Amino acid sequence: MVIYHLSTECYPVAKVGGLADVVGALPKYQNKIKGIEARVVMPWYNKPFIYDHEFDLVFDGFIHQGTNMLQVQVLKEKTDALGFELYMVRIPGLLDRDNPYGYQDESFQFIAFQHGLLHWLCAMQIRPDVLHCHDYHTGLVPFMVEHCREFEFLKGVKTIGTIHNGEYQGMMSWGMAHYMPSFDSYKWGLMDWNGFINPLASMIKCAHAFTTVSEGYLEELFISFRGLESLVRQEFGKAYGIINGIDTEVWNPETDPMLDFNFNSKNAVAQKKKNKEQLCQEYGLNPKLPLFAFIGRFATEKGADFLPDVVWKSIKQSYGALNIMILGSGNTYIENKLKEYDYTYTNFALDLGYKEHLSHKIYASADFLLMPSRVEPCGLNQMYSMRYGTVPVVRYTGGLRDTVEDISTGGAGLNFTYPGVDDIVHAMNRALGIYNQKGVMEDLIYANMNFDFAWEKSAEKYIALYNS
Repeated sequence: MVIYHLSTECYPVAKVGGLADVVGALPKYQNKIKGIEARVVMPWYNKPFIYDHEFDLVFDGFIHQGTNMLQVQVLKEKTDALGFELYMVRIPGLLDRDNPYGYQDESFQFIAFQHGLLHWLCAMQIRPDVLHCHDYHTGLVPFMVEHCREFEFLKGVKTIGTIHNGEYQGMMSWGMAHYMPSFDSYKWGLMDWNGFINPLASMIKCAHAFTTVSEGYLEELFISFRGLESLVRQEFGKAYGIINGIDTEVWNPETDPMLDFNFNSKNAVAQKKKNKEQLCQEYGLNPKLPLFAFIGRFATEKGADFLPDVVWKSIKQSYGALNIMILGSGNTYIENKLKEYDYTYTNFALDLGYKEHLSHKIYASADFLLMPSRVEPCGLNQMYSMRYGTVPVVRYTGGLRDTVEDISTGGAGLNFTYPGVDDIVHAMNRALGIYNQKGVMEDLIYANMNFDFAWEKSAEKYIALYNS
């Protein structure tokens, strides 16, 4: 069985969020299953990975989008260094930029990417068994395969869509249909939602099956899905929740080259303490105090807007008996407020930006990880933290409730129900009580490190879905 994963992100080529981690790991683990060939197709970016690896030009052609004629090149990474065949679609002036997102012509970009990759497959007579589309950026592929005349060769190929985050749907005006490959006009309703082209809605309508990245998140979409609630209820017969895994080869505290001190579950207590001491020294924190950490985008869906008040209130209520470290970026107001507190409090540290190396060090050093998400389709940070012996403190939502059970019911994490400053600080106070019980804390470190979040189980579930 040959599967092509279609995505705008793939770690370590280009990463903005968890989508990259999934697409960088799932195909690798699928390829370990007998009879499976999983490959990845993504846009070309000006990223370090590109210049550190060699590529072969495997296709050079042209497509028309409206009155525009675009050159489409497909390049394959020579050595399969990621554990799968990696193909990158380059369109000069459009798909050869520095970053995946943030451009005014994004809709045009994503249409061109989908058009270009399907044109390549047809021109080279490549007919996969499955086209696995990740998020709205590739959400029009199932429609194009079945209803665009140019791709008649691919008609009938099975398509799977995965919703990594339903908050983003890629809506665009119907004027953008001018740039679509030619399709039967009476099929327009398969792309439409409330008078706009909605790629995510189209994916749900047209794919043979669609998945969410946790069972809990699938349940939530039935009642909260940015206006698509009725659609997901209508199509529930082809909906599946499959929890993400983590790449345990990359996220392994025993071999992780990004750590100052490596460790396993047997020596975790002592080695985590050394990592914490090193990190605290670098950021001017007191290593004798419990360390809470937040890693992620400063977005409201992540609950990042609570962070400034959480920092202020938790330090005040505890009389400074804790450390807080935050790594992330995004909302300017949140950044500026946290900068202010970085100058004000000696037991608060802030590092702005996306820093993969530092995130590994924080997971290995922190005692507790905060995830106050309003929306969390799956969440990978809590799995990384548990793998590194850090206790997750999470809101009971989406994939977080599928992966983190509260200590009160036999789990190894801390849950709170409502998104709000008071509930977050209350959960942190519970954590402080646990931290002062040495035996309990050590047991939680050991228990978290022994949870199995490896990709093997989830990879098998996807293969079973393909086979169905």
